[in-house]
Parts: sequence; C-alpha cells; structure tokens
Amino acid sequence: MSRDDSAFEKMLSALPVTTYRAGETILRDGSKTGRLFILESGEVAVLKNSAELARVDQRGAVFGELAALLDQPHGADVRALQDSAFHIADAKLLEKEPAALLAVSRILARRLVITNEGLAALKNEIQTGPAPSAVRNVIAKMETQMMATQILIPF
Repeated sequence: MSRDDSAFEKMLSALPVTTYRAGETILRDGSKTGRLFILESGEVAVLKNSAELARVDQRGAVFGELAALLDQPHGADVRALQDSAFHIADAKLLEKEPAALLAVSRILARRLVITNEGLAALKNEIQTGPAPSAVRNVIAKMETQMMATQILIPF
C-alpha cells in the first residue's frame, strides 16, 4: 500500500458511517447534498431517468464527487440494492485532505481516458458503417471500464 493509500485509509476510518436499507435512495438526481459518499459495504445502483447505468459493490467506491467538485446538483440517483454502509464526508474534505483529492482526481482521470477511447472507437465504427451490435459492444465495454474506475484505493 502506498503512502497516499495509507493516508486516505486513515482519513476514511475517521469519517462517520451511515447505513441505508435496500431500496432507499442515497443520492437523488438534481439534489445538492454537499457530501461525498464512500461505500464501505453493500451494493448500489446508479440510475438516470430510471435507467440503470451501473451496479457498484466495491468497497471504496465514491459517489457525489462530480457534484462536490463542481458545486452543482447530483447528476443521477444512487439507490441501495441491499443494505449498504457509507462513510460520509463533507465536500470540503477535498479542499482539506490532499489524499482524498488525489484519489478522486485519479478516478476522474481514468474515466476521461475511458471516455476518450470509447468515443474514438465509436467514431471509427460509425465511419466504417457499423453493425448495431458493434456499437453496442463498444458501449458495453465503456460501461464495464467505467464501473471498474469506481474504486478509490485497493483495500
């Protein structure tokens, strides 16, 4: 474990934990909580307009980071699929704790790389006259890679 990971884990252990029951909404699309939610245990679904974008069960997955960084409302619903526990932090944690900011920055950088690669692949498929299944395959690969970037640090 690197020094950055160790510092983040220490900071994480000091945060309060809140549990949500299966079916409860943790974050609501359009709401503004000013908080980061870091999954300790359980499984959640990320939904946009009732469409499931992802299922996440990795300890250390973070939610609310874009809203926190951009000081804007949350862009999707996050709903507990099973009883789930979260470390809850005020968004100002990113200003105070370099380890937290670095971890979130790494997640966002990975997502940007995946998005760029996916868009290039889609553009290539469209230019060559894609079969609908080829486009679906590129999108499915992007979704899988995006879900994998939810993990903040290896626990």
